[in-house]
Formats: sequence, structure tokens, C-alpha cells
Amino acid sequence: MAFSLFSGGAPEYLVAGLGNPGKQYLHTRHNAGFLAVEYLSQQLHAPVKRIRHHALTGNAVVGGHRVMLLMPQTYMNLSGESVGDAARFYKIPPERIIVIYDDKDIPVGRLRVRGKGSAGGHNGIKSIIAHLGSDEFPRIRIGIGRAEDPETDLAEHVLGEFTKEEQKHIFEILGYVAQGVELIVTQGVQQAQSKLNGICL
Repeated sequence: MAFSLFSGGAPEYLVAGLGNPGKQYLHTRHNAGFLAVEYLSQQLHAPVKRIRHHALTGNAVVGGHRVMLLMPQTYMNLSGESVGDAARFYKIPPERIIVIYDDKDIPVGRLRVRGKGSAGGHNGIKSIIAHLGSDEFPRIRIGIGRAEDPETDLAEHVLGEFTKEEQKHIFEILGYVAQGVELIVTQGVQQAQSKLNGICL
């Protein structure tokens, strides 16, 4: 992957992974976005530790473009406060904001890349759309699947921890998520869609 650190200049892209702060949420399904940014951070040797814009942040370069990694610390439903603040501060347009998050309507072991669209019932995305005033930002959705028992409460499912089998698939898919970030930045959303939306582990 064409990644490296950068120490100067404003970021050209934001890559925001959504989740909830706190150890109790660390390995929950709703924190798939956090897991993705942590994976990117490890691959880049780029710590995401600096607190700015109501988030933990880190800087890297993807395909020659300066990128800020962002993990909002506002809790999921207020993610837009963080993403919107960073976007306004660095004057980054929505089309250069890549949001990574969980999606219960996609099976575990799959992902979907989209260039724009509605929140689809995801409160973190609702918040980002509200704060950006636009839904035209790329997103990478990580499948967490639905509960086996249809009677299981949605909140209980998304805030529950991955099973061991699910963890295996999630950590495998994170490599493809990283590819998705690079493809969106260097070649555009359509290339990322064509190469990654058929992935099934």
C-alpha cells in the first residue's frame, strides 16, 4: 500500500471510522469503524492518539495525498460533530471524506463501497449528513450481519461483541477496507466499488 507519514501541511482527505469510545465497547460490532482505523494506524505505523476535533487523530499519506485518520470520541450518534468540525477546519469537501462503519444489512465477511446516499437507519451517518449538509461523501460499510434470533433487540446485537468466528472474518476484511481507502483516494469510488463490492470471505 502506498502509505507514509506526513508531518506538515493540511490534510486533503479525512478517513473517519465510527464507533463508541470506552473499553466496554472495544470489540463490539458497532465499533467496526474504529477497528478499521486502528488497522490502518498499525499498517502505517501512524499513531491515532492526538485529540483534535472531538476525536483521536493521526496523519498519513495515501498515494501522495495527505490524509487525516479520525476516530470521533463523541459517541456514535453524535459523530457528525467531530467529522463536521474537522471538515470545516481544513476546508475538506464531502467527496474527500471517507467514512467507515458497520452495517447490519450486510453479512459478516463482506463490505460495500458507496459514493453517496442516505443514512440507511445508521445514526452515526445521520449525524454526519446533518453536520456536513450533504450525503455525497464516500463510505465503506463493513458487514456485521443480523442476529440469528430475529427477536434479539437491535441495540443488543450491535453493541454485542463479535463471536470468535465473526472476529476471524472481520480482521480479514479489514485488509480489503484498507485497499478501499487507497482506491478511493487514488482512483476514485467507482474503481473501489468494482474491485471490492464482490468480496465474500
